[in-house]
Amino acid sequence: MTRFSRLFGFVAAVALVSGGAVAYANHSWEGYHWARTANPFTLQLGDNVSSVWDGHLALASNDWSTSTVLNTVIALGNTNQKRCWPTSGRVEVCNSKYGKNRWLGLASIWISGSHITQGTVKLNDTYFNTAQYNTPAWRQTVMCQEIGHTFGLDHQNETFEDANLGTCMDYTNDPDGGAGGAVNNDPSNEHPNQHDYDMLGTIYAHLDSLTTISQTLASNHGKNRGVDVDLDNPVQWGKELKKSSDGRTSLYKRDLGNNDAVFTFVIWAE
Repeated sequence: MTRFSRLFGFVAAVALVSGGAVAYANHSWEGYHWARTANPFTLQLGDNVSSVWDGHLALASNDWSTSTVLNTVIALGNTNQKRCWPTSGRVEVCNSKYGKNRWLGLASIWISGSHITQGTVKLNDTYFNTAQYNTPAWRQTVMCQEIGHTFGLDHQNETFEDANLGTCMDYTNDPDGGAGGAVNNDPSNEHPNQHDYDMLGTIYAHLDSLTTISQTLASNHGKNRGVDVDLDNPVQWGKELKKSSDGRTSLYKRDLGNNDAVFTFVIWAE
């Protein structure tokens, strides 16, 4: 097994609720990044989503490609929507009725050392089919945020009641902004903002001597995936590491042995 098929995992689960209270001047996710030998680099987003999500995936891909260091392209999906197995060297984006497990979305990145080797995004239609979340603004905000996590970005702010910062990497109770939220003139949180692009520039300022993009390792099926952790199931997320301001656990770590681990960052759905 090569070093790139060894699993570290870092998982963000994003559902949007009241709570949280930290603004990130630096919202890099522990410096995790895709290894590459040149900028800008191109990352594939596997389209495993239904037609209701296709436009949101396309818009998020276009938005993130505004970065000076990163381009994304939508590729044919390579996995089952429900299981959403990762594919080495790219991100698989999936939607399904994952059940009443209280999360809206999961963004997962697997790392070797500090290098991301693969990622997945899961969007939970069990909640997006309800009146509360079945809106273009909610769908776009969550799609944009989950994909942003797979580049190594954290949140800019985790207080839902604050005025919108104008970025999908900000928690909100009012994703399209304006009347009905914290203030009547705050911006939409459906897209990245300049701070997100600046943060990506910082994360990817250096170049690597190797690449983890578009690798051909068979890490998405069978024993080469390493330990098969069911990331839909909170029971398998491991040790509680951090709680958000509402008292619920927001970060977990599951130790897989041999310096492998899975980190799960959770914000719970209402």
